[in-house]
Amino acid sequence: MKEKIQKLLNHAGVVIDGPNTWDIHVHNPNLYSRILSQGTLGLGEAYMDGWWDVKDLDQFFYKVLDAELDKHVSKTIIVAGAIKSLLFNQQTKSKSKVVAQEHYDLGNELYTRMLDKNMQYTCGYWKNAKTLDQAQVAKLRLVCEKLQLKKGMRVLELGGGFGGLARFMAKEYGCEVVSYNISKEQIAYSREWCKGLPVTFIEADYREAHGQFDRIVSVGLCEHIGYKNYRAFMELANKCLKDHGLFLLHTIAGNKSVVVTEPWTAKYIFPNSMLPSAKQLTAAAEGLFTLEDWHNFGADYDKTLMGWHANFERTWHELKGTKPIYDDRFYRMWRYYLLSCAGSFRCRNIQLYQIVFSKKGIKGGYTSVR
Repeated sequence: MKEKIQKLLNHAGVVIDGPNTWDIHVHNPNLYSRILSQGTLGLGEAYMDGWWDVKDLDQFFYKVLDAELDKHVSKTIIVAGAIKSLLFNQQTKSKSKVVAQEHYDLGNELYTRMLDKNMQYTCGYWKNAKTLDQAQVAKLRLVCEKLQLKKGMRVLELGGGFGGLARFMAKEYGCEVVSYNISKEQIAYSREWCKGLPVTFIEADYREAHGQFDRIVSVGLCEHIGYKNYRAFMELANKCLKDHGLFLLHTIAGNKSVVVTEPWTAKYIFPNSMLPSAKQLTAAAEGLFTLEDWHNFGADYDKTLMGWHANFERTWHELKGTKPIYDDRFYRMWRYYLLSCAGSFRCRNIQLYQIVFSKKGIKGGYTSVR
């Protein structure tokens, strides 16, 4: 079995127990059968169990994914997940709460150490930035400028994170913001952080949003909506947006349409998540919006994730053991998550889209902002 795995890895330039920083070092020979029978789920769980290591995990994944080796291992688990997804809506209101409880509510002490000063848990914009803090401020500014925000505008935010964008829109642009989020930890942090500002945080599912707004923004929510709900999501945005308003959608996206996510990620990081495709998003918006602008800066997510990983590594000693969950297995799981994602964005396997929609078209045309 080792020979079979090595034959696959040859396509990616990876050698078992080789000298390069991206070469895999195997501590348990049962790894080979585990990969062949369980695919990416087995690979990830084996790393968490300490069965193998790589010095530069991000580069290992860059090489493996760029060579598309994942297409050669077991798809049984993926197929089973796809059938389940086709039969049932995995992103109902009740099921959507799972990702909030298991990921976003892991503890603000983790995220305050890992993220930037503005608590942005989405891709930064690195065009003119040299640090993570600079990249995230640039992203916030980019979002606001694309939305053409003006003082006194009423903004609906669907999926509010830790409140950084709402805070920025209120402080820097004088907007009134209503933000929907289902994460208890994030809501608590946001309310404390934004005291005294015209921002209202509502602990509720995005589907409960109502009212009329000059602008709508959704950053990092669409990955949790699910393909069965994309149209309803667009219809809600259309209903809440004033006739001459703008809607900005910021989301990670895949290169092809899928109905299920990668098994290890679904089990350990983002339960019931799913990356939309360009085709799925445009089909969902058809007849509801005019597509004014489409911006892909997915390569910037590589730098963002490496920044998060550097912060996580630097501060892990402060977190380790402070909660039962913060043990060695969690450490390996979290770095596997951050670095595998960095490798995926590096090989352009997944993208980051910012899309600007208008309800009835901008008369005279929309001016793109970069």
